[in-house]
Amino acid sequence: MAGIRVAAADQIGLVTEADPVTLRRAYGCFPSGVVALCGLEGGEPAGMAASSFTSVSLAPPLVSVCVANESATWPRLRALPRLGLSVFAEGHEGACKRLAARDGDRFAGVSWTRTPAGAVLIGGASAWLECVLEDELPAGDHHIALLRVLALRYFPETAPLVFHGSRFRRLSGEDQ
Repeated sequence: MAGIRVAAADQIGLVTEADPVTLRRAYGCFPSGVVALCGLEGGEPAGMAASSFTSVSLAPPLVSVCVANESATWPRLRALPRLGLSVFAEGHEGACKRLAARDGDRFAGVSWTRTPAGAVLIGGASAWLECVLEDELPAGDHHIALLRVLALRYFPETAPLVFHGSRFRRLSGEDQ
């Protein structure tokens, strides 16, 4: 084919054996949304932040979140009957950092509500999804949690929080 040139990986500067720091920097080139995954445990909210959220299927309605194997929070959340997934909005940087912390009160100063079934939802989010754990798949140093969406509400006028290059960012541009 004209115009297509094949080059060896080393000729174009590809790294073939990347360390975790290099991988994190490369993965950070892809902007992602940030979500809170939360539930009610013994009457108190429990939760975590994740930037590896993605839609999976419309029928049935499925989404996924990747969770580190060493997470101390995920084993508690996976056992709950309902999980709330909140898409963080602009201005949620502090709430996101608290929910990502390894210790301390993750919900201090964070507005939240609960559904009758026990899903915990973050106030002011761009979208809320009430979910159940459908399946869990091992994937290297993480697990892929496949969640079935049972109920949802979305707020299209609320801009999402974006994570890119290990920093929180805002969307910009004009609507067309």
